[in-house]
Amino acid sequence: MKAYEIQSNAGIDALTLVDRPEPQPAAGQVLIKVKATSLNYRDLLVAEGAYGAGQKYPLIPMSDGAGEVVAVGGGVTRVKVGNRVAGIFFQDWIYGSLAKETMKSDLGGGIDGMLAEYVVLNQDGLVKLPDHLSYTEGATLPCAAVTAWHALVTKGNISAGDSVLLLGTGGVSMFALQFAKINGAKVIITSSSDEKLARARELGADETINYKTTPDWEKQVYQLTNRIGVDHVVEVGGAGTLPKSLQAARIGGRISLIGVLSGRGNEIDPMPILFKSLAVQGIYVGSREMFEAMNKVIAQHQLQPILDQIFPFTEAKEVYSYLKSAAHFGKIVIQME
Repeated sequence: MKAYEIQSNAGIDALTLVDRPEPQPAAGQVLIKVKATSLNYRDLLVAEGAYGAGQKYPLIPMSDGAGEVVAVGGGVTRVKVGNRVAGIFFQDWIYGSLAKETMKSDLGGGIDGMLAEYVVLNQDGLVKLPDHLSYTEGATLPCAAVTAWHALVTKGNISAGDSVLLLGTGGVSMFALQFAKINGAKVIITSSSDEKLARARELGADETINYKTTPDWEKQVYQLTNRIGVDHVVEVGGAGTLPKSLQAARIGGRISLIGVLSGRGNEIDPMPILFKSLAVQGIYVGSREMFEAMNKVIAQHQLQPILDQIFPFTEAKEVYSYLKSAAHFGKIVIQME
């Protein structure tokens, strides 16, 4: 079978198309013919050797993928041949809290991921796709969607009338926009592109801020919320934006720290957290239990993931370069066939 490997930490150029033997499922395992995969910023960090020390190579990258079950090993009862499934990000995080050992089971990081024609996963590491979604749409769910769900719903307990601040228009922010709106929340979103902000308004965003023309965007958020601040911030920027997000949140508000798009390492003043009694929570994707709860709501509301572009399997390197350019709006997908 064809698969891509990251063979070193040399960046996108280390992504290599290789031939591997088609895997076979053992007891409790499932063979999946991958139909589509999707890219997250985390995958770019893995390719560039910036995701963490001790990364092992060669590695099949990408956590997110969806496909058809084509064979099962002995004792498999959760799925059957012909089912449409997606892998969960942490293969061993089924429910409860994230544990140290569980963190080693991340697809496309600790273990081989989804950028291959066939993959074998444990039956416990799978969820069935909502019936109304295509494979390309289903492939976008495991990381970005579950992360947004975890932040706003599982831990955020979002409710009608809440206000949410979203940074940028990538995958997590677009799913967060959709989840916020189906829960009756007001959404403020930032971007450096007026065109992207206009598209966000079409999808339901109530207020938009261009952070290039309004660099003190946290002050604008404050004004847009009647000088109160927002209930929730989905913080994907990291050290470069976190101080502003702390200022944009209301007293007793919640910051869900998800990404490091603007970098890391800057000194953060903890006083706003103390004085405003803020809840700052790290969100590292989520469990299968969260994924399945999210899928029920996605099916109920017939929610459609926001797709930017669909690339062929042969153009995987171009996909990584496109993600790095930050030109996308929503999710970038690779279609296998």
